[in-house]
Amino acid sequence: MTYQPPVRDYAFLLRDVLELERYANLPAFADASMDTVDQILEEAGRFTAEVLAPLNSVGDKEGCHWHPDNSVTTPKGFKEAYRQLVDGGWPGLGSDPAYGGQGLPHVVNLAFSEMSSAANMAFSMYPGLTHGAYSAIKVGGSQAQKDLYLPKLASFQWGGTMNLTEPHCGTDLGLLRTKAVPQADGTYKISGQKIWISGGEQDLTENIVHLVLARIEGAPMGTRGISLFIVPKFIPDKDGNPGERNAVKCLGLEEKMGIHGNATCVIAHEEATGWLIGEENRGLSIMFVMMNEARLGVGMQGIAQAEAAYQAAAEFAKDRLQGRSLTGPKNPDGPADPIIVHPDVRRMLMDAKAIVEGGRAFLFWTALHGDLAEASPDEAVRQKGHDYMALMTPVLKGFLTDRGFNVCSDAMQVHGGSGFTEHFPVSQYLRDCRIALIYEGTNGIQALDLVGRKLAAEGGRGVMGFFAELDAFIEAQEADEGMKPFTEGLARGKAELQEATLWLMQNGLANPDNAGAASTDYMHLFGLVALAYMWALMAKTALAKIAGGATDPIYQEKLTVGRYYIARVLPETAGRLAKLKTGAEALMALPVESF
Repeated sequence: MTYQPPVRDYAFLLRDVLELERYANLPAFADASMDTVDQILEEAGRFTAEVLAPLNSVGDKEGCHWHPDNSVTTPKGFKEAYRQLVDGGWPGLGSDPAYGGQGLPHVVNLAFSEMSSAANMAFSMYPGLTHGAYSAIKVGGSQAQKDLYLPKLASFQWGGTMNLTEPHCGTDLGLLRTKAVPQADGTYKISGQKIWISGGEQDLTENIVHLVLARIEGAPMGTRGISLFIVPKFIPDKDGNPGERNAVKCLGLEEKMGIHGNATCVIAHEEATGWLIGEENRGLSIMFVMMNEARLGVGMQGIAQAEAAYQAAAEFAKDRLQGRSLTGPKNPDGPADPIIVHPDVRRMLMDAKAIVEGGRAFLFWTALHGDLAEASPDEAVRQKGHDYMALMTPVLKGFLTDRGFNVCSDAMQVHGGSGFTEHFPVSQYLRDCRIALIYEGTNGIQALDLVGRKLAAEGGRGVMGFFAELDAFIEAQEADEGMKPFTEGLARGKAELQEATLWLMQNGLANPDNAGAASTDYMHLFGLVALAYMWALMAKTALAKIAGGATDPIYQEKLTVGRYYIARVLPETAGRLAKLKTGAEALMALPVESF
């Protein structure tokens, strides 16, 4: 089967759960009426299903091709699809109208991004990274840099990349060796090699804007001496059009497990001309704008690939005839029953549905807080938005990609031996999804970031605010019988998360290895509780709609899946709490030479 965007689910979240129209008085939301959003969702569903999804297998099988002149060609059909993407106006959905964008809230653009990624993850990475470059320049660039580059990036006329990783350093960027030498005209000569650069060379755009981390001669060692530079493939001429070829070369492409349709490049800067963004030695703070946006995008990729894999597995389970139901034949006129009647197959499908729909709600809920952090006139709302974006980003990236990959693996299991072949799409979803656990900071790094930085930020204001919000929600539903399964489960999970947080505060400082050993379990515990809250919010919405006479089956379906999550998935929190409280002793006890 071919991926079908869950347009109805997006509308349920945006209209019913998040109530997007209640923010219509804010200028940033003025053009986001649900009539407009519904039209965007419908057309986005058509475009991604009809244009991008059919190219997913093509890109996987054909891949990208490097040529001796250092150029790269993308798979057959990608250039035409990219042109349709640009002509359809999709690039500018969430960009600033001052630079040619449509200015819609990020939470609306997120729906289109998820559809694109689920339909064709490799293709969607090209525009995704371009928008990240746009965001970094918008935050850190000079007005002249914004005027030159942002309209081109917002329209996707030019592509964008981030050049961080080098052969000897990935996460530890303080070790980077790429150097920048100041020139008399205010530019810099950039020299060094970068690896694993997604979209570092391609034939989709007329220019590529590389954002490059480098160390200016004489700068301090470590992360305190890193600056950020704009290094375009073609140096813009006086009219802002691509001019002279810069000394930036793609030396080759990586052979990868998945995302074959995206060009993952080795890039050499050979005294390339670059322009400093922001202040000297302050490059990481600007690059983190792009990296944090990318981390949310990677969390979205985990959910997107899980959605596509779930759809394929559900369709297969309804068609594949094997064995008989334990409670008697359900297909008496056929030779066997469809495998969806078997409880263990149902378990995998229900796990998938609960994680995907809960995870999507978590993404959208957080993205809305991010929009309000910039758009609300209320200082407390803005502060809460910034706190939540900082706190939730490592959870969204780490938890949703871990669980998204599990969904893809279970989807392959539902397919049985068929899933292990390339005749069915689920093997590609599994391979493509696997990188999401690694890039933009491995999930272990996300967990360390959560427990080492984000919990303590602003004196713990973010996590304490989240606990207070959960308490207030639970108390407000106290008299609602229909909500009891959700609020009771959420209360248990919240208590365990709070206990884990206090344990970290008490034991992490005494021995930092305790925090490191507990970090992944804590991240998963946090994610499980966050999804419980999302399911409680969706259940509250569904119950109110049903009480009001709504007959759309989605409302009863949400209640059923939500109850499954609370009963069958959420209890994992107890095990996560027990594991993290063992600390580092057992984990670090074995001598290095014994490995």
